[in-house]
Amino acid sequence: MSRAEVLTSGAAGETPRTPSPLWAFGLFRSELVTTFRRWRTIALLVVLAAVPILIGVAIRIETSDGSSGGGGGGEGPAFIAQITNNGLFLVFTALAATLPFFLPMAIGVVAGDAIAGEANAGTLRYLLVAPAGRTRLLITKYATTMTFCLVATLVVAASALAVGALLFPLGELTTISGTRISFAEGLGRALLIALVVAASLLGVAALGLFVSTLTNSGIAAMATTVGLLITVQILDQIPQLHALQPYFFSHYWLSFADLMREPVYWDDLIRNLELQGLYAAVFGSAAWARFTAKDITA
Repeated sequence: MSRAEVLTSGAAGETPRTPSPLWAFGLFRSELVTTFRRWRTIALLVVLAAVPILIGVAIRIETSDGSSGGGGGGEGPAFIAQITNNGLFLVFTALAATLPFFLPMAIGVVAGDAIAGEANAGTLRYLLVAPAGRTRLLITKYATTMTFCLVATLVVAASALAVGALLFPLGELTTISGTRISFAEGLGRALLIALVVAASLLGVAALGLFVSTLTNSGIAAMATTVGLLITVQILDQIPQLHALQPYFFSHYWLSFADLMREPVYWDDLIRNLELQGLYAAVFGSAAWARFTAKDITA
């Protein structure tokens, strides 16, 4: 079902009907196609794919004389120290480098534009004339944003894996705990880490969707969402706010590094997923309350 069919189905003059599950899937497919065909979305994915390339090339140039790049430790960008020994570590480094800003910014742009962009383009009323209903449309928009979270994260991981394989050797991995695991197991953990990173962005997606219901300007919604994202991360670095920081959606983002321990440390990983679920529930409910009561004029 094309977007034109979604917009015209159930138009004025037709008898209102309850949408079937197949129609709902058609609406979701239409939203996916519309989102991923936008030049803005394509540009965001290209930028995300370019980050691992830049990191890999920079490390390759830095270590061309045989020196070791990066520093010690085991979390986040400190994986850089291992890239020259195993290109798979570029996946972990790229995700850690893009998670604080690039990935959430991309999610904020897509989520912020979800409702406000339709209102600004004058298509929101037509979508609601179709037999979607506000709740179903909002769920579809959030599902589309969650899909983008997954796709964006996998783009970063796939780009990093390809660059790592081209520029550096592959083989057994040494975990943060010092144990050795096979390349196949390391690849499995890389995929699991990518899924955890994608799930870590669900709170930002819900926040962006809520902001999108507050305005009819897509640019204002996107700017507000990105601004809130930057503000929260700044607050997360202020020592005086240590009592509040565990409740910031970004606080446990880099806990994915614990998946590279043997055995895996699950405490912070579970806290992160629980926190994202809480943010999704709170801001998803707020978005629903606002959108279902909103006077649609565009």
